[in-house]
Amino acid sequence: MATSTQSRFSGSLLVLLGALGFSTKAILVKLVYASAPEVDAITLMALRMLFALPFFLLVAAWLRGQAQAVRLTAGDQLLISAMGVLGFYLSGFLDFSGLAYISAGLERLILFLYPTLVIVFSALFYRRPVHGREGLALLLSYGGIGVVFGGQAGTNEPRFMLGAGLVFGAALTFALYLMISGKLVRRVGSLRFTAHAMSVACLATLAHFAIDHDLSDLFLPGKVYALALLMALVATVVPAFLMNAGMQRIGAGPAAIIGTTGPVATLLLAWLLLGETLSALQLTGTALILGGVLISRGKS
Repeated sequence: MATSTQSRFSGSLLVLLGALGFSTKAILVKLVYASAPEVDAITLMALRMLFALPFFLLVAAWLRGQAQAVRLTAGDQLLISAMGVLGFYLSGFLDFSGLAYISAGLERLILFLYPTLVIVFSALFYRRPVHGREGLALLLSYGGIGVVFGGQAGTNEPRFMLGAGLVFGAALTFALYLMISGKLVRRVGSLRFTAHAMSVACLATLAHFAIDHDLSDLFLPGKVYALALLMALVATVVPAFLMNAGMQRIGAGPAAIIGTTGPVATLLLAWLLLGETLSALQLTGTALILGGVLISRGKS
């Protein structure tokens, strides 16, 4: 019993630390944009992926040598690569692009709608009916976004609608990635899948940068490199492995519930470090969104 309790506690702590790590990504992106306006989304993504790539390659190589590893067919490798491009490169690019125009707090709330989008896609593609509980989750989540969005849309920020649309596109592509990759992840293992998919996403990002930019565009202030390194480690590599280790101890359901601390942490960090507003209207919308997400994940 003591061992089981310790395992649950350590697993919960690992998931919490992972969620907090992921929550810093938007903050770090906004800090880079504020300190170096010449940096665009793909340049910042390229720096992040360049620092993260060696870690994912090392993990992929280590896992390949495990005796119990499931043999990957050519079809498996192609699908994992496609999922890496969809779920981590394309979704990440849309997210980083949108962050140039909207607040970090709003970005995290829009992005966090992806579990409810899985419900919508399941209804559209698999003809799966939306039951009362799932309908309530959709109503709460999108009602909450309406509350938060309505409170910020009148601020006349340049290209506000574009930024919100780009981040919503990131949530859409990530939801599609989750739907398509689910069975393969369970078969090959989440750690192995993530290492391979992220490696491909890193390479796709670097290829995009090479096509659009020159190496001279990487002559940037040292602060940009420091923030990009933090983004790669604190907001990408470390939380990915922490979440994986935590879920192995406590399961996906409890991990999903603990993961809802992420958007709250982003809102607080954005308020403390970026000077973003934290109004009663925004907190109300946040509570509605998190309630909807918890209900939708509780279904699974």
